[in-house]
Amino acid sequence: MGYSKSVYKAASNILHERRLNAEKAAESRKEEVYKRFPRVKELEKQISISGIRTARAVLAGGDVKAEVEKLRDRDLAMQAEVKRILRDNNYPENYFEPKYFCKKCNDKGYYDVNGNTIRCSCMKSALISCACAELNKYAPLSLSTFESFDLEYYDKSVNSKIKISPYEHMNKVFNYCQNYAYNFSENSESILMSGETGLGKTHLSLAIANEVIKKGYGVVYASAPPIISELQRQYFTNDKDDSLFRMLINCDLLIIDDLGTEFHSQFVVSQFYNLFNSR
Repeated sequence: MGYSKSVYKAASNILHERRLNAEKAAESRKEEVYKRFPRVKELEKQISISGIRTARAVLAGGDVKAEVEKLRDRDLAMQAEVKRILRDNNYPENYFEPKYFCKKCNDKGYYDVNGNTIRCSCMKSALISCACAELNKYAPLSLSTFESFDLEYYDKSVNSKIKISPYEHMNKVFNYCQNYAYNFSENSESILMSGETGLGKTHLSLAIANEVIKKGYGVVYASAPPIISELQRQYFTNDKDDSLFRMLINCDLLIIDDLGTEFHSQFVVSQFYNLFNSR
């Protein structure tokens, strides 16, 4: 999938921050142990300069193999002593190692397999999350929550045709949407909300988006007319950038508002059919 430079930068910054925090935390753990056990600090210092000693041995000539093996054995002995001190004082042997968020790539975003660089799943997730955030930055998410949805706006008089009041009906709709959001997963079914303008469809859609985002899923909220306008522009100008369409396909939850208000044509029908069928 293609992403804008700003999305790549934002995703890379997220991973960089994770890696930095993990390494800072590891350094803090080291300093904690160094204060309690100065011997560990001295051993770690000697281990860190063992590579310099090995290089000097090679440059000095003579029986290089024997000298390198001697330095290696000394290095291994020091490492073993550090682990023993940690173990004897109830620290795990890997206490100094950074605890990265992603164990596969150590928060780098990429890893090597047989000489090939592979984009890690954590980078893919970060890219989707950042791309969704960029698409949603103008949506009034903060204004539309379940807490701010007021059922008292709905008439409590029973409708003679449907034998239920608008208030009771919307209370059921509200509870359904709330349960949908709280229990959302990648296997959740789709929802179609229909009705007149001003009944609360957009508010409930955004309230669902708010809760699903809190669960860590990638959500895209968009109105149908702008989506079609952009897809038409790309199609008729022969723009090869399909990042928007792929984002609409790959996000965890896609919310399309005002569906049906866009201009109807064969192109519009085919684009929405392709989108829904692909998802």
